Amino acid sequence: MGVTALNSSQYGSALGAPAPPQPATIEAQPESLGEYLQGQQTLNSPYKLRMQVNSTCQLLCDPKVLSGDDVAAFREKVNQDYYVHWMIDNLPAAARNFFTDGEYHRLGFPVGEMATDGESLAVFNHARMFISVHTEPGEFDGWRVVGFEVVPISVEQVLTTRADGSRALGDCDSATGYTTAAQSHPMFVDGPQAKQRVELAFSYDVFWVPSDVKWASRWDVYLSMGDGAANDDVHWFAIVNAAVIAVFLTGLVALILWRAIHRDVTRYNRVATEEEKAEDREDTGWKLVHTDVFRPPTTAPLAFAVMTGVGAQVSCMSLVVILFAALGFLNPANRGSLVTGVIVLFCLLGIVAGYAAARNHRLFDGKQWHRTTVLTALAFPGFCAVVLLTLNTMAWASQSTNAVPFGTLLAVLTLWLAVSVPLTFLGAYFGFKAPKPDLPTRVGAYPRVIPAQPWYLHPAFSMAVGGVLPFGAVFVELYFILGSIWLDRYYYVFGFLLLVAIILVITCAEIAIVLVYFQLCSEDYRWWWRSWLIPGASSIYLALYATYYFSTALTIMGGVSVALYFGYTLLAAVAFFLVTGCVGYLATFVFVWRIYDAVKVD
Repeated sequence: MGVTALNSSQYGSALGAPAPPQPATIEAQPESLGEYLQGQQTLNSPYKLRMQVNSTCQLLCDPKVLSGDDVAAFREKVNQDYYVHWMIDNLPAAARNFFTDGEYHRLGFPVGEMATDGESLAVFNHARMFISVHTEPGEFDGWRVVGFEVVPISVEQVLTTRADGSRALGDCDSATGYTTAAQSHPMFVDGPQAKQRVELAFSYDVFWVPSDVKWASRWDVYLSMGDGAANDDVHWFAIVNAAVIAVFLTGLVALILWRAIHRDVTRYNRVATEEEKAEDREDTGWKLVHTDVFRPPTTAPLAFAVMTGVGAQVSCMSLVVILFAALGFLNPANRGSLVTGVIVLFCLLGIVAGYAAARNHRLFDGKQWHRTTVLTALAFPGFCAVVLLTLNTMAWASQSTNAVPFGTLLAVLTLWLAVSVPLTFLGAYFGFKAPKPDLPTRVGAYPRVIPAQPWYLHPAFSMAVGGVLPFGAVFVELYFILGSIWLDRYYYVFGFLLLVAIILVITCAEIAIVLVYFQLCSEDYRWWWRSWLIPGASSIYLALYATYYFSTALTIMGGVSVALYFGYTLLAAVAFFLVTGCVGYLATFVFVWRIYDAVKVD
């Protein structure tokens, strides 16, 4: 679905011959990297606007007799909820209901709609444009566009022929344009109410409306679509609820761990007396595994190091992007800036990925520095590239405007290979050159036998329980994010998102620490992967919720559209897994280091 741009510099007379059905030359506006990646394309249009000159009953093009293929194409577009998107001065059109003045539905307006009989198809062939303008005497000369509203109308027009042979609207009031009464005779192009010979023409009105809205506030109406005040209340309620849970969990964790660990460390560090025998000092499970707790993981230690590096990269990128967006640097007015920021920051933070992966590989006494570095630089971006190229190929095959141009793909590939990969190798170089940290306890020559574990410490159960709380922290915000992506709404509450991200980090850290502590108390020292998988399991809940959202809130038809939805969902779930798992692991690592560093052992 393309984007049609209304260029306010294209002046035209309020009266005269109708414009051709499309401009003589189709001009694509220069787009940012983010806009290209989002499949956004801005083109010029034949609509003629002149500042502060109202135009009514303007015929856009000569009428056309619709063929059977034309009617079938209209029906397909209406059934698939195609919308028309316009822009003036980088301000998108907001559709306004004709009967309820001031009620905004969403960006753009639909191609048409079905009649109440369920068979007749009406096309919105007339658009009433209301362009709000604002001036500040003494500050600047002229007018600024601060609002753009469109009322779509379906009307069966009466066309007349002028003396010069041009066509005109014969039933349109030159002062007011079409009124609400015109909607009693919609333009049906198919179905029982349509004429046998359908002659369709498009027309428009333009009204310039003085407004008190200032330039800085012109985006407020778009950000309040869908009952913005109620949305803010929902955001605050969700954040307060999640914050209360996080604070309660923090207090509970602090109380349990302080009483248990502080008491255990104090008893363990005391010199044995006659009243306390040596064997009584080692009655707590987590101290018994001090010679094994820093033993490298036996399962895929190299993969663990690579995931740590990539997780650190994605986590830092997410934090910086959310922070910049909350400060207003990545606002909706700067179209595509958010996606551009994600791509650029991910590439620049390759040095973080290389350093973190190298440090973990060194911690595990690994020697495969070259393989670790290459996998850190290529594994996750390569996975994303395969998924996106597959989806883009499907979009190309279906001739979708969401398909990313080949030149843009080449630019992203160049940015990855020329910036991200070298920085990853640079970070790995510094990581491998740094000395291995001195562990607080020695690693025994032989691993300790792990006793049978209770059922509630099984990895699957721990993941199922541990993934609920992080997902609960982002559940409400996830609903709004999915709506902004798939229902074509603007997401602007990055301040709320920053608070949610902070709560998410706290929740992931606490749930990983608590469950790993219980595991160590049960004398199971295999905590490396467990600390990652417990909070990372929230990505499974995210994918399940996205599937539920797809089946209940969206009406997506066609194999390509479904593939796009679940392909992007897969990428989001993997990224969420990397972020939550990395946070849980790093927090647990600090916790384990501190408690064993406080214990005096031989």
